[in-house]
Amino acid sequence: MPGTAVYVTALLVTAWWLKGQPAAERARFVRHNSSNVHHLDVGKWWTLFTSGLVVDGVPALVGIAAVAAVLGCAEWRWGTLRACAVFVYGHLTATLLTEGFLWLMHAVRLPGVPIRARDVGISYGLVTTAACLLALAGGRLRRCGLPLLTSALTAAFLYDQELADAGHLISLALGALAAQTGWLRITSHPAQAAPGAPASPGSEVRMTTPSHAPARAVCPQE
Repeated sequence: MPGTAVYVTALLVTAWWLKGQPAAERARFVRHNSSNVHHLDVGKWWTLFTSGLVVDGVPALVGIAAVAAVLGCAEWRWGTLRACAVFVYGHLTATLLTEGFLWLMHAVRLPGVPIRARDVGISYGLVTTAACLLALAGGRLRRCGLPLLTSALTAAFLYDQELADAGHLISLALGALAAQTGWLRITSHPAQAAPGAPASPGSEVRMTTPSHAPARAVCPQE
């Protein structure tokens, strides 16, 4: 699983480096890598990607372990390209939608819009990938897992009412939407032809006389 290994290594290196920095340097790093309205407005589009290198809101090792489990499972099931595409799709799309909503609020000059908000973390891509995995799962895991995840994220949004909580609900919807595409569905091997199915045009059909058929006697003509 090379995609998971590379991303987890990048998260570990970043977390290890931040742990050795003073508090002021850690705050400056997070501030300069946040994908907020101000940075997107001044052309710092690279923050859309660098914001996903910082584990925020939970202990670093807990967040990295969650990424390793969810992204690793997705990569094992779908392959490296598809798993990483779903993760990046969730991270970028949820970030753009949430920041786009704030930008519209700022454009109409609503007061109190946080254009320099702290917005870093792995959660958008993580939630999208987890929701997609649950939506494509079978049996009890799908019937119980996705509703439980939806209930937990909805309760967090109603309790905190923060921008990240709204982004998590958007990520959940993005994951369920991605699960409806045929690109992620596992195709089974072609089924064997059923008995009685017509033979292919190039095949030979051999007519044999059953062994139990009685032999016809040949009588000489008089």
